[in-house]
Amino acid sequence: MKLFPSTPISARVSVRKNEYRYTFYDETNFQRLLGIERRRTERSKKPFLLMLLDISSLMTEEYKEIIFKLESSLSGILRETDIRGWYDERGVIGVVFTEMASLEAPAIEEIFRKIHRLLNDKLPEILFKKIAISFHIYPEMQGSESLNGLFNIKPYPDLAERRMGNKLTMTVKRLIDVAGSFIAILLFSPVLAVIAAAVKLTSEGPVFFKQERLGLNGKTFKLYKFRTMYLNNDPGKHKDYIRKYIGEQKNAAVEPGVFKLKNDLRITPVSKFLRKISFDELPQLINVLKGEMSLVGPRPPIHYECDLYDIWHRRRLLSCKPGITGLWQVTGRSRTTFDEMVRLDLEYINKWSLWLDLKIILKTPKAVFGGEGAF
Repeated sequence: MKLFPSTPISARVSVRKNEYRYTFYDETNFQRLLGIERRRTERSKKPFLLMLLDISSLMTEEYKEIIFKLESSLSGILRETDIRGWYDERGVIGVVFTEMASLEAPAIEEIFRKIHRLLNDKLPEILFKKIAISFHIYPEMQGSESLNGLFNIKPYPDLAERRMGNKLTMTVKRLIDVAGSFIAILLFSPVLAVIAAAVKLTSEGPVFFKQERLGLNGKTFKLYKFRTMYLNNDPGKHKDYIRKYIGEQKNAAVEPGVFKLKNDLRITPVSKFLRKISFDELPQLINVLKGEMSLVGPRPPIHYECDLYDIWHRRRLLSCKPGITGLWQVTGRSRTTFDEMVRLDLEYINKWSLWLDLKIILKTPKAVFGGEGAF
């Protein structure tokens, strides 16, 4: 339901009733301003608070009367610098509290109490109880509402709901994923059988390794790989390496391997070759068939990697499924810094096309067999 027409960013929707005036940005401009506020936060590192009021159950013929009362209530707490508008025109009002002195729990609780009191004074109790209020801190802090407790997509409505192309091209991309992964599994089936036997015969444990990764919009899924390590190994060594790579050395090149340690004693002998040519990644074709991954896309991170991300790094998890191969793999690979890898992922998302996917797929064999390091 389109409540208000799209207007220039400097304009606001204004309605007058009895001498009272309320103003809300429409959905397009509110989300655009929210995006600007995110970028400001990325530079300043000063977080902001996003409040959402879900009034979708009140969007009846009398919704204008309710909105007047909501605006009247909000005017008692909002400042001139705060941004208010339609987060979702189907019935969600958003407010961005900018330049907050504190975003600790007591400050948020005080805002909630004021909103609760003001709304309760203006609206009948039966209507007030139908309004769902939520608060979202950007960037996420300990205790804030997040998807899977790790990633909150609420501050990204303009990105999380965006698709890289229109429905037709995205349907074609999915068809290519299904057909490509199915054909690859058939073609590589003898190789897959040999690898499975080699893994099973040379070390104790299962053939496949399953690990939780973060996919589109931070959704968790199980990623499949051939097991390349001995059982009961300590993941602390890899965590320390990732902390060093993303944190301390994110602006400098590191040893080949990037996300895979070089000369890792946890690796079984047969697996060194598999990791060198990235054949341990072949079971991810199953993830592609299941719709959790794509043939081409950003690399799916492990949970503890995301804990080390800078604010802007998180955008690589939006709008695009993770892939088996990607732009950074065929461009920079192991010699690429972490920041540059993220920039290449964002470049891929922003410039995506079916032709770009095809070029990356065609370049992947050369990157695997002639490049430095493994994916």
